[in-house]
Amino acid sequence: MILMSLHHVGILVQEIAKATEDYVRRFGCEVRSEIIHDPNQTAFVRFLSQPGDSVFLELVAPDSADSKLSNALSKGGGLNHLCYAVTNIEEACREMRPRGMFPVQAPMAAVAFPGRRIAWLIGRDGIPIELVERGPSGEI
Repeated sequence: MILMSLHHVGILVQEIAKATEDYVRRFGCEVRSEIIHDPNQTAFVRFLSQPGDSVFLELVAPDSADSKLSNALSKGGGLNHLCYAVTNIEEACREMRPRGMFPVQAPMAAVAFPGRRIAWLIGRDGIPIELVERGPSGEI
Protein backbone atom coordinates (compact mmCIF):
# COMPACT_ATOMS: atom_id res chain seq x y z
CA MET A 1 0.00 0.00 0.00
CA ILE A 2 1.35 3.39 -1.01
CA LEU A 3 2.21 5.88 1.75
CA MET A 4 0.25 9.11 1.32
CA SER A 5 0.23 12.25 3.46
CA LEU A 6 -1.80 15.42 3.10
CA HIS A 7 0.47 17.97 1.41
CA HIS A 8 -1.83 20.92 0.79
CA VAL A 9 -5.38 22.16 0.47
CA GLY A 10 -6.13 24.18 -2.66
CA ILE A 11 -8.42 27.17 -2.14
CA LEU A 12 -9.91 29.00 -5.12
CA VAL A 13 -9.72 32.78 -4.70
CA GLN A 14 -10.43 35.81 -6.87
CA GLU A 15 -7.04 37.47 -6.48
CA ILE A 16 -3.85 36.03 -4.97
CA ALA A 17 -2.34 39.18 -3.43
CA LYS A 18 -5.55 40.17 -1.61
CA ALA A 19 -6.21 36.61 -0.43
CA THR A 20 -2.60 36.39 0.81
CA GLU A 21 -3.09 39.54 2.89
CA ASP A 22 -6.33 38.12 4.33
CA TYR A 23 -4.79 34.76 5.31
CA VAL A 24 -1.72 36.42 6.84
CA ARG A 25 -3.81 38.93 8.82
CA ARG A 26 -6.67 36.64 9.89
CA PHE A 27 -4.87 33.36 10.49
CA GLY A 28 -1.20 34.26 10.96
CA CYS A 29 -0.14 32.35 7.86
CA GLU A 30 3.39 32.63 6.53
CA VAL A 31 4.04 33.13 2.81
CA ARG A 32 6.02 30.13 1.54
CA SER A 33 6.32 30.96 -2.18
CA GLU A 34 6.19 33.71 -4.71
CA ILE A 35 3.15 33.90 -6.97
CA ILE A 36 3.65 31.17 -9.58
CA HIS A 37 1.95 31.07 -12.98
CA ASP A 38 0.86 27.53 -13.84
CA PRO A 39 -0.34 27.48 -17.46
CA ASN A 40 -1.37 23.81 -17.10
CA GLN A 41 -3.96 24.85 -14.52
CA THR A 42 -4.61 28.22 -16.25
CA ALA A 43 -3.96 29.71 -12.83
CA PHE A 44 -1.74 31.70 -10.54
CA VAL A 45 -0.86 29.93 -7.28
CA ARG A 46 0.89 30.78 -4.01
CA PHE A 47 1.67 28.59 -1.02
CA LEU A 48 1.12 29.59 2.62
CA SER A 49 1.39 27.69 5.88
CA GLN A 50 0.74 28.06 9.58
CA PRO A 51 3.94 28.43 11.63
CA GLY A 52 5.23 24.94 12.43
CA ASP A 53 2.62 23.16 10.30
CA SER A 54 3.63 20.71 7.58
CA VAL A 55 0.40 21.06 5.56
CA PHE A 56 0.28 23.97 3.14
CA LEU A 57 -2.54 26.11 1.79
CA GLU A 58 -2.39 26.73 -1.94
CA LEU A 59 -4.21 29.86 -3.05
CA VAL A 60 -5.39 29.34 -6.63
CA ALA A 61 -6.70 32.15 -8.87
CA PRO A 62 -7.69 32.05 -12.55
CA ASP A 63 -5.06 33.57 -14.84
CA SER A 64 -7.72 35.04 -17.18
CA ALA A 65 -11.45 35.24 -17.77
CA ASP A 66 -11.04 32.22 -20.08
CA SER A 67 -9.40 30.09 -17.37
CA LYS A 68 -11.05 26.75 -16.70
CA LEU A 69 -11.28 27.91 -13.06
CA SER A 70 -13.32 31.05 -13.80
CA ASN A 71 -16.64 29.18 -13.88
CA ALA A 72 -16.01 27.60 -10.47
CA LEU A 73 -14.99 30.97 -9.07
CA SER A 74 -18.23 32.55 -10.35
CA LYS A 75 -20.04 30.10 -8.04
CA GLY A 76 -18.17 31.40 -5.01
CA GLY A 77 -14.74 29.79 -4.93
CA GLY A 78 -13.59 27.98 -1.80
CA LEU A 79 -12.26 24.42 -1.68
CA ASN A 80 -10.60 23.61 -5.02
CA HIS A 81 -8.72 20.37 -4.32
CA LEU A 82 -6.81 18.23 -1.84
CA CYS A 83 -3.22 17.22 -2.56
CA TYR A 84 -1.39 14.20 -1.18
CA ALA A 85 2.37 13.64 -1.29
CA VAL A 86 3.40 10.18 -2.48
CA THR A 87 6.70 8.40 -2.97
CA ASN A 88 5.74 6.65 -6.23
CA ILE A 89 3.20 8.53 -8.32
CA GLU A 90 2.53 5.74 -10.85
CA GLU A 91 1.92 3.20 -8.10
CA ALA A 92 -0.33 5.66 -6.23
CA CYS A 93 -2.42 6.24 -9.38
CA ARG A 94 -2.81 2.47 -9.88
CA GLU A 95 -3.77 1.89 -6.24
CA MET A 96 -6.36 4.67 -6.24
CA ARG A 97 -8.40 3.26 -9.16
CA PRO A 98 -9.88 0.30 -7.16
CA ARG A 99 -10.68 2.81 -4.41
CA GLY A 100 -13.00 4.70 -6.76
CA MET A 101 -10.54 7.41 -7.82
CA PHE A 102 -10.10 7.88 -11.56
CA PRO A 103 -7.25 9.65 -13.37
CA VAL A 104 -8.06 12.96 -15.01
CA GLN A 105 -4.49 13.65 -16.03
CA ALA A 106 -1.47 11.34 -16.25
CA PRO A 107 1.64 12.21 -14.23
CA MET A 108 3.32 15.31 -15.62
CA ALA A 109 6.02 17.81 -14.68
CA ALA A 110 4.85 20.15 -11.92
CA VAL A 111 5.29 23.88 -12.47
CA ALA A 112 5.05 24.69 -8.74
CA PHE A 113 7.27 21.77 -7.67
CA PRO A 114 10.41 21.81 -9.85
CA GLY A 115 11.89 18.37 -10.47
CA ARG A 116 8.72 16.61 -9.33
CA ARG A 117 5.54 15.41 -11.01
CA ILE A 118 1.86 15.69 -10.24
CA ALA A 119 -1.22 13.73 -11.32
CA TRP A 120 -4.92 14.55 -11.00
CA LEU A 121 -7.71 12.17 -10.00
CA ILE A 122 -11.39 12.52 -9.22
CA GLY A 123 -13.78 10.35 -7.24
CA ARG A 124 -17.52 9.99 -6.92
CA ASP A 125 -17.68 12.91 -4.48
CA GLY A 126 -16.40 15.24 -7.22
CA ILE A 127 -13.50 16.67 -5.20
CA PRO A 128 -10.35 16.81 -7.34
CA ILE A 129 -7.36 15.05 -5.80
CA GLU A 130 -3.84 16.01 -6.76
CA LEU A 131 -0.92 13.69 -6.14
CA VAL A 132 2.58 15.16 -5.92
CA GLU A 133 5.87 13.34 -5.68
CA ARG A 134 7.27 13.74 -2.20
CA GLY A 135 10.03 16.35 -1.90
CA PRO A 136 12.58 17.12 0.80
CA SER A 137 11.14 17.67 4.29
CA GLY A 138 10.01 21.25 4.88
CA GLU A 139 10.06 22.10 1.18
CA ILE A 140 6.87 22.97 -0.63
